[in-house]
Amino acid sequence: MDLNLVAVVMILLAIGLLMVFSASFVRAQQSLGDPYYYLKRQALWAVVGLAVMGLASQVQYWHWRALARPLMYATLAALVLVVLPGVGQLEGGARRWLGIGPLSFQPSEVAKVTLVAFLAHHFARLQGRMNRVGPVLLPFLAVVGVTAFLIMLQPDLGTVVAIGATAMVLLFVAGAPLAYLAGLGLAAVPVVAYLIFSEEYRMRRILAFLNPEADPQDAGYQIIQSLYALGSGGLFGVGFFEGRQKFFYLPAQHTDFIYAVLGEELGFLGTVTVVLLFAVLAWRGYRIAAVAPDAFASLLAAGLTTMIVLQAVINMGVVTASLPVTGISLPFVSYGGSSLVVSLGAVGILLNISKHAQG
Repeated sequence: MDLNLVAVVMILLAIGLLMVFSASFVRAQQSLGDPYYYLKRQALWAVVGLAVMGLASQVQYWHWRALARPLMYATLAALVLVVLPGVGQLEGGARRWLGIGPLSFQPSEVAKVTLVAFLAHHFARLQGRMNRVGPVLLPFLAVVGVTAFLIMLQPDLGTVVAIGATAMVLLFVAGAPLAYLAGLGLAAVPVVAYLIFSEEYRMRRILAFLNPEADPQDAGYQIIQSLYALGSGGLFGVGFFEGRQKFFYLPAQHTDFIYAVLGEELGFLGTVTVVLLFAVLAWRGYRIAAVAPDAFASLLAAGLTTMIVLQAVINMGVVTASLPVTGISLPFVSYGGSSLVVSLGAVGILLNISKHAQG
């Protein structure tokens, strides 16, 4: 078992719990009367997630190959249910959650893992035949396309971009000709452009990304406040719990923009530490993929690692105004049960593959 990977994830999880508490206690106190509300919920999900990680690390990775198709179909069914009025839970103008009793979860988070498992299984079957257009691309386009379409109905363009990019990385790692990747990339440009220009709020996000000062009180507000938080932190930060932007200046301060609060309170050194932790996670994950015992294990490890690291890169890119606002959380750090449990479960699968590593 890769203990270095375990250590990195545990450090990120500890940082996440501390920052969720610091970023959320003001909001929790004012709106819920309990400053520990979000911390307690995140700690509960962390315990559940660690249990899932431990269980997944004991399940032999090849079982995921047998389950890849049924799990993918079940995920697609859940994505259909979530967009049905009266079934999916509406929050903040988006319908992304399914409720089971007192609990709710995001099928789109589960889709990140099941899609990786499905594609790993699909490409592993075709090793040595990856230059055949029909067998390689038709199932790929069908499953990725349907998944992306259902997630867009929620709507959630950020997750669509993340799973699309992860799928492309898997296609590359599986050995598909570069012409396939180039063709798919070119075909995706007008689709993404249409999705952006078809909705006014997405257009405003792009314009705010290009020039946030042009609309400082609306579309550009979140980016500006995020940069204020990062700039206020300096090299060493203003101190844990001492940040000011979380006092209702910075929206989504404990979820999508928690990295900005971390930068304000722990400074440039704190943000770089998180970047380095994800870099180590990427190194360990891709090393597991490189020494995996077979093609399926290698593709599964590469896909899961890409899924986690790409999400982190997108989140940090948004917070630093390097990318448009997308609504992607920071794995292991941002508040959110579905993302945390799924990410820890993915790490558990990586740990099981590492047990069978050849070298």
